[in-house]
Amino acid sequence: MTTTTTSPVLDTRALNRATLARQLLLDRADLPVLDAVAHLGGLQAQEPQEPFVGLWSRLRAFDPTVLSELLTGRRVVRTRVMRGTVHLLTADDALAWRARHDAMLRQRVTSAFRRELVGVDLDELAAAGRALAADGEPRSMAELGRALAARWPAAGPRGLAEVLVAALVPMAQLPPRGLWRARGGARYLPLATWLGREIGPPDPDGTDPVGRALVRRYLAAYGPAAVADVRAWSGLAGLPAAVAAIRGELVTFRDERGRELVDLPDAPRPAPDTPAPVRFLPAFDNAILGYDDRGRIIDDAHRGLSVAGERVVLVDGRVAATWKVAADTVTVAPLRRLSKAERAEVAEEGREVAAFLSDGESDRVRVPASPD
Repeated sequence: MTTTTTSPVLDTRALNRATLARQLLLDRADLPVLDAVAHLGGLQAQEPQEPFVGLWSRLRAFDPTVLSELLTGRRVVRTRVMRGTVHLLTADDALAWRARHDAMLRQRVTSAFRRELVGVDLDELAAAGRALAADGEPRSMAELGRALAARWPAAGPRGLAEVLVAALVPMAQLPPRGLWRARGGARYLPLATWLGREIGPPDPDGTDPVGRALVRRYLAAYGPAAVADVRAWSGLAGLPAAVAAIRGELVTFRDERGRELVDLPDAPRPAPDTPAPVRFLPAFDNAILGYDDRGRIIDDAHRGLSVAGERVVLVDGRVAATWKVAADTVTVAPLRRLSKAERAEVAEEGREVAAFLSDGESDRVRVPASPD
């Protein structure tokens, strides 16, 4: 995108506060759980219990059983979509967005399993998968792989099943996977079968309405942002055209590197000196992963934590520690020295998350003042 000299500059702290506000991390929101999942554009969910922590950190009086009921009631669903990763989405968004991601998903997954799929026609594999699922019986990845390998014995069962589930046939991961404190392997049915509605077309009128809607929804939850950030969140190419199509609706800024950022005109952009409370984030939280330039929320030296599955703690709006739970105790590992006041705030919030995770049976937390 061409950078204009007249666009206001937003420094890193201003972008941080905008992100926290959009992500419901500056103030916990009084939203219904379904509305929160919709506002966030879904929650990354390959670790089944992590969305509960993500929503607890964002909503007042969050009741995890409500999210479980939304899953069993088929109003939210676990499925592969953005970046080819399992996300928890509203049923409406999953059906509206999935086809727009088809080409990206096929390219990513078939490239990863290229050797295992030698001699396999992907259209035939998709048809075989649909036929297999037509009986309505949920199946695990291993069961799908074994059944498909009977037709393609030279191919790897894992590759056949992975490509089918992740790219060729939109699939839902069924409960009890993803229910509060439930254990269960992933079992699959076609998304349209599970939700009882058909998946929407990706571009019904040739103007990419789904792409334009995705850009608007992304900016509402993540903006201001560059086109590269939208792509990092979604995994989709072709979104510069969607941004161009709605440019008249948007306002523009620059970051300190000179990149052009676009945003919705009425979206919150709090003052940079707005206080930011301590927040405990789950593994793979999109508040961090949803950007190409993550410098607004995490230092480059710690960027690897965001893809390593570490749970992190925000102090003054930035990643300042990791955390884990063992023996009913939340243990915090600082990434920098914490002041006495910061350590007290981290300990207080740590006791709250410990109580949430243990149903109030524990509020134990350990917070060293500085890295070990």
